[in-house]
Amino acid sequence: MDQTPAPARVVMFPLPLQGPVNSMLKLAELLCIGGLQITFLVTDDIHARLHRHSNIQTRFQSYPGFQIRSIPDGLPENHPRGAKFMELFESLRTKTKPLLKEFLQSGGGGPISCVIADAVLGFACDVADDVGIPIFHVRTISAACLWVFFSLPMLIQSGDLPFKGDDDLDVPIKSVPGMERYLRRRDLPSFCRSGDIADPHIEMYKMEATENPRASGLILNTFEELEAPILSKMRNVCPNIYTIGPLHAHLKAKLAATASSLPAFSNSLWEEDRSCVAWLNSQPPKSVLYVSFGSLATVTRDQLMEFWYGLVNSGQRFLWVMRPDSVDGKDWESRIPVELSQGTKERGYVVGWAPQEEVLAHPAVGGFLTHSGWNSTLESVYEGVPMICWPYFLDQQVNSRLVEEEWKLGLDMKDSCDRSVIEESVRNLMEVRKEEFLRRADEMAKSAKASLSEGGSSYSHLDRLIQDIKTKSAQVVRD
Repeated sequence: MDQTPAPARVVMFPLPLQGPVNSMLKLAELLCIGGLQITFLVTDDIHARLHRHSNIQTRFQSYPGFQIRSIPDGLPENHPRGAKFMELFESLRTKTKPLLKEFLQSGGGGPISCVIADAVLGFACDVADDVGIPIFHVRTISAACLWVFFSLPMLIQSGDLPFKGDDDLDVPIKSVPGMERYLRRRDLPSFCRSGDIADPHIEMYKMEATENPRASGLILNTFEELEAPILSKMRNVCPNIYTIGPLHAHLKAKLAATASSLPAFSNSLWEEDRSCVAWLNSQPPKSVLYVSFGSLATVTRDQLMEFWYGLVNSGQRFLWVMRPDSVDGKDWESRIPVELSQGTKERGYVVGWAPQEEVLAHPAVGGFLTHSGWNSTLESVYEGVPMICWPYFLDQQVNSRLVEEEWKLGLDMKDSCDRSVIEESVRNLMEVRKEEFLRRADEMAKSAKASLSEGGSSYSHLDRLIQDIKTKSAQVVRD
């Protein structure tokens, strides 16, 4: 009788938002390449959007051990989940938690070796413990922002929190170890401005320092050379950290090494307009500013006009992603000043959604005006594209400070939405300081690529993660 043990099966449960789902699908594919079987468990809403806008089934047919399953998130179909995250989180905690337990107890398509879940979904750890399955946590934000979350109790104890709204936002923050040199009030996660330490966001995220160490390990989409000072602090709390990013590039490297002929694939929850690539093909090298504020950020009509005037007045070429739901109100399209329409026709191109990784890798792109989401930041770092940062919420305030002050990869424009500031920032990035920023971005891009080569930090951490999962699987079988 064949005694060969079955491959380890991992259930992956991402936070049901564009960024985390995107990252964890890439991680899922990396683990499939490493010989693991994956059950990718998403909410019904995410499942429907993936099938509507991506070719996920075609892509993963090459991995016989991959399956995608879904469970309800407990919210009505028309609920604006991303815009009301706390309602989504509470529904997951109260209504999805028992369904997750039932799923794990049923085996989810075969014996389960371990769970990989977003650590902000702390209830997943409770469920895994209840059913006796090992769990690894994953966080799809920067290590620096996660470290600020870990430090929230110290911020409160020191008196750095609370503070009121926009009061003295340049006051230095000294109670986050390793970040004393550059962190200010305005660089803390957006919810820290609430002025209330009982704010539900603060209550939720200050648990990170106790929740994350409960797991067998913590998986981060970063690389050692980018966030080494913070990672050294974090390992005092979570000793077993796997830094395996940038995930999008790590996956491409593994597929190239296996000479894979898999179909092109996007994890996008939005329909991509690929006409922008043809437009980029006709532009000079490093001449285009790519503008995108991600999948969640919204702006008012007044903010939209400030950005639009700033871009047109800068005289630079630009490719702008303007999601259909990204502007508050419905009548703004009928009131676009003629000079903006004309300036956009001459030097700009606007789409509803773009294949961002491909855009940032395009030789015509020389800068990125971004909301500073972590996936976007890493993609820009890897491609050597300098950034102008206009953070929207949560981790983005931290990331934008790192881009300007710690990594010297661009400009932090947070808390400003003025056409003259935008115009000046664009000209600085694309003209005045262009060579300076491109030189620094190229250095960091080389470091990112080195981390993914054989023997590099991310390459080695992924190997270790796969081996540790297989070891856990063997232990589960013996038990």
